[in-house]
Amino acid sequence: MKFTLKDYQDDAVAQVLDRLKKARKRWHEDQEMNAFSLTATTGAGKTVMAAAVFEALFFGSDDYEFEADPGAVVIWFSDDPSLNEQSKFRLMEAADKLTVSDLVTVENTFARERFEAGKIYFLNTQKLSKTSLLVRGHDPEDNGVEVVNGLPLMPDARAHTIWDTIRNTIEDPDLTLYLVLDEAHRGMRDAVKGTRTLVTRLINGQGGVPGVPVVWGISATVQRFDEAVKSMQDRTALPNVVVNSKLVQDSGLLKDTINLDVPDETGDFATVLLRRGTGKLRDITKAWDAYAAEQGESGKVTPLMVLQVPNTPSATEIGTWLQTIFDTWPEIPTDSVYNVFGEKKTENFGGYSVPYIAPERVQESEHVRILLAKEAISTGWDCPRAEVMVSFRAASDQTHITQLLGRMVRTPLARRIPGNERLSAVDCLLPNFNQATVKAVVQALMTGDDPGETRDGRRVLINPKEMSPNPAVPKEVWDKLLSLPSKRLPKKQARPIKRLTGLAHELAADAILPDAGKIAHAHLHALLDEAQTNYADAIEKARQAVLTVEGKTGRAAVGSTEMTFDDFVEDADLAVIEDAYKRAARMISPDVAKTYSEYLAAKNADAEDEEDALIEAHTDVAAIGLVPAIQDDLEAAAEVLANQWLTTHEEEIKTLTDERQDVYRELRELSANPLDVSLAMPRNSLQPTIEVMEDGTEVALPAYKDHLLCDESGFFPVKIRLNDWELEVLSQEANRDGFIAWYRNPSSASPESLGVIYPIDGNESIMRPDFIFFSKGEDGTVQVNIVDPHGDHLADSLPKLVGLANYAETHANLYTRIVSVSKAGGVFRYLDLKDTEVREAIKLGPSAKALFGGPKAKPYPS
Repeated sequence: MKFTLKDYQDDAVAQVLDRLKKARKRWHEDQEMNAFSLTATTGAGKTVMAAAVFEALFFGSDDYEFEADPGAVVIWFSDDPSLNEQSKFRLMEAADKLTVSDLVTVENTFARERFEAGKIYFLNTQKLSKTSLLVRGHDPEDNGVEVVNGLPLMPDARAHTIWDTIRNTIEDPDLTLYLVLDEAHRGMRDAVKGTRTLVTRLINGQGGVPGVPVVWGISATVQRFDEAVKSMQDRTALPNVVVNSKLVQDSGLLKDTINLDVPDETGDFATVLLRRGTGKLRDITKAWDAYAAEQGESGKVTPLMVLQVPNTPSATEIGTWLQTIFDTWPEIPTDSVYNVFGEKKTENFGGYSVPYIAPERVQESEHVRILLAKEAISTGWDCPRAEVMVSFRAASDQTHITQLLGRMVRTPLARRIPGNERLSAVDCLLPNFNQATVKAVVQALMTGDDPGETRDGRRVLINPKEMSPNPAVPKEVWDKLLSLPSKRLPKKQARPIKRLTGLAHELAADAILPDAGKIAHAHLHALLDEAQTNYADAIEKARQAVLTVEGKTGRAAVGSTEMTFDDFVEDADLAVIEDAYKRAARMISPDVAKTYSEYLAAKNADAEDEEDALIEAHTDVAAIGLVPAIQDDLEAAAEVLANQWLTTHEEEIKTLTDERQDVYRELRELSANPLDVSLAMPRNSLQPTIEVMEDGTEVALPAYKDHLLCDESGFFPVKIRLNDWELEVLSQEANRDGFIAWYRNPSSASPESLGVIYPIDGNESIMRPDFIFFSKGEDGTVQVNIVDPHGDHLADSLPKLVGLANYAETHANLYTRIVSVSKAGGVFRYLDLKDTEVREAIKLGPSAKALFGGPKAKPYPS
């Protein structure tokens, strides 16, 4: 793979491969057909995950311990040819083992007897319609099919149709046909109603064509696919692979904030908000240009604006809108406007010629700066550089707006921009909406594709205001903030050896530690040498197991029902030794296994010829792989060395570009016990200034001074809907002696948010304390305090207290106070987490409510 998979993607790929392995086995052994889906929210990287699956399916994978299927054939099916081409491009972009010849678009000229193993065939609904040249002749009753001597004459004199090709492939015992349904929830819409569609005919078979053995649906919504699977004939449903939408949001692949600009009053504000939208495009372009100047090519983004128009737009009106854009921003070229209308032709609006462009080409065509669209451009379309949308749809078209806006949420660089909320947001301006009707859009954007799902970590803000670093805050305060340790969740599939070798590659590439790879391998080789001494007896026993094959011979006399068994022992041949070597390589990593074998062979080359020396070395490595304690020792040593390098070179890493720092951040986190990470500098923040209450009334948010980020007047707004505890804490802390400034810790997984790990239901999660306060000590130094208003009635209240107590135990020396505040019996009380006895009480406490009402809690403020 060309990309490093996110943790949730890695886990999903492993699960998909597990389903495919089971489905293949059941098909070839029992002719059992299976189906399952990979369900993940828009922007999760489903095609990237599919690329990793296909590489493992065709070539095998040591990381996933997956053996290649030599007879694998994949049909990638959708209802849109352009969507197929976009998917094909993304697969090529993500996979380094798939070649152009491996990805085949099935055109009308396609005429193979059966599909070829090791290839992905892109097929769409239109190619299976009765009018398609690929299908005509399969059914003699089709109109227009010429029959000669009682037999249908195939189009273009070909010997078989696409249905024949599918049948021949399924019936070939050496092949396994996997059907991948892209955007599966669309193809299943009518199938759920019981209608026999082209998709269900492909899945279930028709007219002598058997059903496809393995069906894998890729979808953003699981419910419709699940219902359709139940209607499939003689097919077993395997457990679906479902990706948690919160993990996707936390990954940085999706924008955290959606800004909705709507008029504050009724009237015609079309041109007003269009000018504002154009100004936003101009400003975000400047912001990205500034970021690129700071970061180099790795930070370059050319944003565009989507102008969403009604289904039957007036050419004169659109011409006026375009003129407004050019008047507001004269520097934007008039030939940078394109359309993606269904008519697929050049349009003329008020003297402006607007060519058509295919949706899948927009992202790569950076000369496109203004894009005219009607409804949702296409289900599979996305354009990460689409940063602004102005929609002239009517207020009744909420669905069309949310569909299109939902496709604009990918981050342009597939990562967060540290400390910069503005570059991790998308703007939507709705001239024909008011704040009451926009609530439906907000609700749709905050809920998922399945009923009951919510978008944790995403914010939808109405008419927000941008906050910048407060010039009144002393530098010492900023320095203190950036020195605070934050926690990251451990990786479920941590591979210490792979992490070390990956880190070595990056350190060498950045010239931070030249020859880091050689140093890492030499370190591991020395440990393996030491292991051969420490575990000599176990290795010798394992070596004999590698070199011999044991079995039993059964004997039965003619006419007798009794059978006897005799043991036999044979010397292993080269194939057996190599198989054992490959299994060992999966344990200590293929890279280390290879270099250690070469190292051993070089030492013994004087006594033996090179080939024999390498076979002996492979035998030694195979034996080492059969001693689990050696793997444990090696992984522990790899973890120690990787952490040592990350700590030693931390300051050098901080001087790199954001893109390169992000690579090291992932390596830092790729551990069962990840190192602490420092906070990123908050460069700006987008905050709401009003809140719409349940009855529709608007309330101006209270604003406070001395926040690290502020507006041009020095104030920062505070949300009030949840409860009044935060306002009480803020008021009390601001009145303390020595108070300097405060920081509302972001609730998102952004790099400028301080995270604390807490245990819950056998797993680990992240909490983010609400407030960090800064004050001046008696010696004049800046002191830092965590104060967290803490509910005591929720299921996770106690686990979060435990997490904060664990954090305090490790980092108490960095803080003057770490306290949790709650309201018990109408009175504010707090727990001092720097107090050892309080921490012990929390770890043994029955509930958060009992702790805040017990003797360890004190009146707040103290």
